[in-house]
Amino acid sequence: MKEPAAYAFSSFATVSKKWAVKQITLDLTPNEASTLEKYCNQTGKAATDVIVELIQRLSST
Repeated sequence: MKEPAAYAFSSFATVSKKWAVKQITLDLTPNEASTLEKYCNQTGKAATDVIVELIQRLSST
């Protein structure tokens, strides 16, 4: 009888480390929301990606 894949490929069955994620709620003015939406439409990026990129540019000092 064949072994289950978890036994045959035990390295695939190990739990990988997951990224810790923090969810936030962002309140935008109608003008800010419009600006973000227009930018996303122009660049094809998701709003979440745009916001994360902006946060990554912030200085940590």
